Amino acid sequence: MIGKKIHKFLIVSFGYALIVLSPNVFSETILIKNATIYDGNKNEPYEGNILIDGPVIKRVSSSDMQGDFIINASGKIVTPGLIATDTNIGIVEIGALSVTRDDSSEIYKIGFSIFDAFNPNSTLIPWNRSNGITSALTIPQNTSSPIGGLGSYFVLDGELSITGEKDMVMTGSVGGSSNHSRSETFAVIDDLLSFAKSINQKDLDTDVDISELIDESPIAEFMELHPRDVRALFKLVNNDLPLVMKAHRASDLLKLVEMKKKYNLNMIIMGAQEAHLVKDIIAKNDIPLIINPINNIPGSFDELASNIKMASILEKEGIKLMFTAPRSHNFHLIRQGAGVAVAHGMSYEIAIKGLTSTPAKVFGLENRGEIKSGNYADIIIWDADPLEPSSMPEYVFINGENMNLTTRSTRLRDRYTSDPDKPNTYRD
Repeated sequence: MIGKKIHKFLIVSFGYALIVLSPNVFSETILIKNATIYDGNKNEPYEGNILIDGPVIKRVSSSDMQGDFIINASGKIVTPGLIATDTNIGIVEIGALSVTRDDSSEIYKIGFSIFDAFNPNSTLIPWNRSNGITSALTIPQNTSSPIGGLGSYFVLDGELSITGEKDMVMTGSVGGSSNHSRSETFAVIDDLLSFAKSINQKDLDTDVDISELIDESPIAEFMELHPRDVRALFKLVNNDLPLVMKAHRASDLLKLVEMKKKYNLNMIIMGAQEAHLVKDIIAKNDIPLIINPINNIPGSFDELASNIKMASILEKEGIKLMFTAPRSHNFHLIRQGAGVAVAHGMSYEIAIKGLTSTPAKVFGLENRGEIKSGNYADIIIWDADPLEPSSMPEYVFINGENMNLTTRSTRLRDRYTSDPDKPNTYRD
């Protein structure tokens, strides 16, 4: 049943009739009709209908269907909900205010997890949700270790009972974004991974056993690793955790490729502003990339080869591409980044996949990222082209629930533009 949170306003036909539903009315099904569907799977859009039943998509078809409530999406683009892949949503409220940050640790290095700090009432959630982001991969800042810090996946439905997946990726950084020299950084990473490879499952039975391992390892002892750190390292080298590494310089990317092969890592590279210089090697080793096409002007000496056509170049090599944006309040700019990529040669359909199905597949998010029968009903109905920054969702469904699109920004707007009781200064 979808009724417990269904919004009390459902538009039956855009621009025409408005049905006002009682908050106590429960709906069995919702039918989105005559939509232009980019489903996150097919390479071409198609006209069709989507039947939502409870939290899932029951059917997608060009044939006629019946639903309890009907949304006529004729002329509208419909996509899966967007998945943000590099965020601090829920763990940072105001970047410059330390008391609102829960993204770092002074105790743990590699096994630091942000999951328990996630705030489903963060003001950033409705803001990003109103821009089409329905779920997010939230990751910590880099710790004092060049690899370390566990990110988690969250569904942005605003429920206090959190839906997501805990500790599903590890993060790291090399190059100009690191506080250490490259030689030291790569040496430390290599030593840590080598140490992790030497561990057997039975060595992790108790914290006492792990402490003995730490005492016997020069790198583990020097870095003052905690048993929590060692367990995370073990999962990483046994392919249970993807490793998201931030790097830009072409030579750094090649070094990361070597580490992936040496330790059989499930590696994703973020940033990668010079990836087009080594595109064939990245493609051969099947390494997905998280890029920001808006950053096409070098921001450091690691990014001198930045190219605004990079996404198009990488797409031609068959590299899996996802998008990131400046962290803080601007995660929704992944749409603009994808639009910039399309404007400079990337295919529109692949860009949509980079916002939806590609991150779902890369990070193993089951039943997300595509509009298909049996998947969770994370669906966006757009008022115009979703890759245009001025476009906005008219409807956002998460797990089949019609989300309220009110945000702090809309409340401020309405307070000072349409409220008859607004202060005298703001009256016409």
